[in-house]
Amino acid sequence: MMNPKPHQIIEKYCSCNCEDRFIWPRIKATNGIPINPPTEIVPEGTIIPTIQRYFYIVTADLDLSNGATLPADLFWNDEANSVTEFAVFSPNGYVNLYINAVMQEGGIYTVTPASLTIVPYNATLYRGTPIIIESLGFTTK
Repeated sequence: MMNPKPHQIIEKYCSCNCEDRFIWPRIKATNGIPINPPTEIVPEGTIIPTIQRYFYIVTADLDLSNGATLPADLFWNDEANSVTEFAVFSPNGYVNLYINAVMQEGGIYTVTPASLTIVPYNATLYRGTPIIIESLGFTTK
């Protein structure tokens, strides 16, 4: 099997004084050598994930310059039912926040059972922007 070529920086100079550009090498998909799966290992316990998702669509422009707190009762769950609180699986789980389908950095928000709080940020969430909270928890059996 051949090793791929290392990334190359190609310098291009033009009359517009463009910066140097990084050109990614082309990636070619191939049928690789089949790998035999490892022998089956039966664990002594089973990890059971629990996933809860909550949805909200911003109804009016939301200025984040002073931060924002959205109560849980604005959201609905996967079954399209209103919720009164978020499931937060602490310490055996975590929460992801998606704004406009993009996962957000963990440090810009906090989720409690009662609300989602977004830290102050120089941005606006515009009306119609979807917000999704994904809460994952793990138990063993």
